[in-house]
Amino acid sequence: MNAGLLERVEAGGLIAGPAPLVAMISGGRDSVCMLDLAVRARGEAAVTALHVNYGLREEADADERHCEELCGRLGVPLEVARPRREEGGAGNLQAWARAERYAAAARLAEAAGATIVTGHIADDQVETILYRLASSPSRRALLGMRPRDGRLARPLLTTTRAETTAYCEERGLTWRDDATNEEADYKRNLLRRELVPALERIHPAAKENVLRTAALLREEAELLDSLVDAELAEGEGTISHRRFAELHPALRRLVLQRLADQVAGRPVAGAARFADQVAGLSRGGSTLDLGSGVRAVLEGGVLRARLCI
Repeated sequence: MNAGLLERVEAGGLIAGPAPLVAMISGGRDSVCMLDLAVRARGEAAVTALHVNYGLREEADADERHCEELCGRLGVPLEVARPRREEGGAGNLQAWARAERYAAAARLAEAAGATIVTGHIADDQVETILYRLASSPSRRALLGMRPRDGRLARPLLTTTRAETTAYCEERGLTWRDDATNEEADYKRNLLRRELVPALERIHPAAKENVLRTAALLREEAELLDSLVDAELAEGEGTISHRRFAELHPALRRLVLQRLADQVAGRPVAGAARFADQVAGLSRGGSTLDLGSGVRAVLEGGVLRARLCI
């Protein structure tokens, strides 16, 4: 298991040099496994660990101490971020925590020119796909997490929790279990505890089939992206409205989504659903709100997206 998993991760190329690595570590088995693999593959001098202590659980300080001990054993420097949420803060707590830890990782990586590595595994990928499928009406829901997304790399996306558990046990690595993973009021936990086991009762290869479907769709997405590229190659973020209206409805949706995402610098959820309305705009300087502060603008027969100011 030790040699096989290390060889698989190295063959994936996601942690290859020369960039140093910032390994995000919670103290759980998957991130512990990833940190150890990173050190074995690149050496301790190339790796910095990051732990985020939100102070939200009684076990938070013990988790931090565990990460300190592990990094000391591996010879890796540890950076600890301790963001604190305002009491009664608005918005989803998990979304806030996610934003804080990725912002902390981005600051470290930017300063060092590093690649950020996480311990996301195949089980997380299945849960992500199912969650997005239930909550987001878009093609992206079925694509799951990318192995690489800018500076962020997920080298263990094809590795199961059983494999990371076995790896840690064989290497004598201890980990911390997060008790909140068993709380039923978190939607992701419901997926893990109820939906995934139900799917496996329907078919024992349910998780593998979800992952294989997502992999096939990501390959097809590359082809679709090339078609969108071809339509926008000469327009630098614009397209002739006449050409836009002539496109196949599916390609029209993809083009509009790309225009919206590019101008916003982030995914604009649901922009594609306005494609038919945008195709029906008149030539006289019409606009249409696409959501998230982005507007489709038609001027002089040319279609573009703009941020609303």
